[in-house]
Amino acid sequence: MSPAAPAPAPPGAPQSIHERRITRVPASRKSQRVRLVLLGALCTAGWTASLLVGHFVDCGPELHRIGLAVHILALVLSFGTILVVDWLGLLWLLGKVQMHESGKLEAAAKPLIWGGLALLLVSGALIDPDLTNPVTVIKLACVLVLMINGLSIAPAMHQLLALPACTRFGELGRRLRLRLMVALSISQACWWTAVLIGLINSTLRRWAGA
Repeated sequence: MSPAAPAPAPPGAPQSIHERRITRVPASRKSQRVRLVLLGALCTAGWTASLLVGHFVDCGPELHRIGLAVHILALVLSFGTILVVDWLGLLWLLGKVQMHESGKLEAAAKPLIWGGLALLLVSGALIDPDLTNPVTVIKLACVLVLMINGLSIAPAMHQLLALPACTRFGELGRRLRLRLMVALSISQACWWTAVLIGLINSTLRRWAGA
């Protein structure tokens, strides 16, 4: 004889802990999505403003030199930090370190990465980007993709850090594994593309000036 189903709570009765969790999780996910969309719009607006200022405003040779120096420092700061974070993530994939070591480093490095990206946008507006050059446009697009990719991976990282520290990559769900690998691949591809194009453009400008 099957047990009788529990009677529904009368109107106005306090919710159980289980019911509160069920209602809280969708609300939390919805607020997180809204927050990510707003941050994505802010990043896109900053990226667009940097392009417009760099294309239409003549900052002069002095600001150009300052902007170039800041651009290089910002690149070293953000790209160097990303390499360390991604390297530790790769070590976790290989089973060399625990998962939370990579997550803690990523959380600690986040201000350096986003601070470096913000400096790249500000300084990029001062170095007169050539928007008629398709290669330069690819570099600028890579920067935007990097920011959107960094925002979109946040839910997966929160889900990852909620797991036990001893969790291995192969023990994750297929969808989460795929999401992490795609984000890592996009990050490395865009960073290296942007860096190499920047170095080539800088070298060509120096040769043309000579």
